Amino acid sequence: LGYHNNVPDQMVQKIAFDCVTELLDNCSMKEIDKRYCCTVKNGKIIIDNHMIIESKNLSKNLADCKEVILFAATIGIQADRLIKKYSFLEISKAVVMQAAAAAVIEEYCDQCQRRIETELEKENLFLRPRFSPGYGDFDLKHQKDMISLLDCTRKIGLTLTDSLLLAPSKSVTAIMGIT
Repeated sequence: LGYHNNVPDQMVQKIAFDCVTELLDNCSMKEIDKRYCCTVKNGKIIIDNHMIIESKNLSKNLADCKEVILFAATIGIQADRLIKKYSFLEISKAVVMQAAAAAVIEEYCDQCQRRIETELEKENLFLRPRFSPGYGDFDLKHQKDMISLLDCTRKIGLTLTDSLLLAPSKSVTAIMGIT
């Protein structure tokens, strides 16, 4: 909400708490991840011979990786419905709901990533940070392949709009390198 290190007043704190509570009570969080072989060379990433990505930023993130995790998560369509509902009823609450939903999906992704890290540690492997289409020069068009390879529509209800945005909107796709 832009408060940074400043503490919001009690009214804003209550609205934020109510929004997070309503989201957690109504949303259906789902995640899918799958491990693939990859090759990284000269700014090009090839994932399991199915997906070819040209991205210097992602190549740098995946340097020396031979495997990646393709990852997708969503908190579901209910978050979009709540944001829309409050945009008609109480615009200030809609703004807070939007921020709360963004925080909830990020925290959910962090929890999923920690679980994957714990699993990989058993193999003496480590996970690089999430890197999502739209970051740097990693083109959004690659979400099509990610959604297809992970079978997101069927498994977690995640689809892609014609403008390459995720639906439900409070969703994430990402690649995480394994070292």
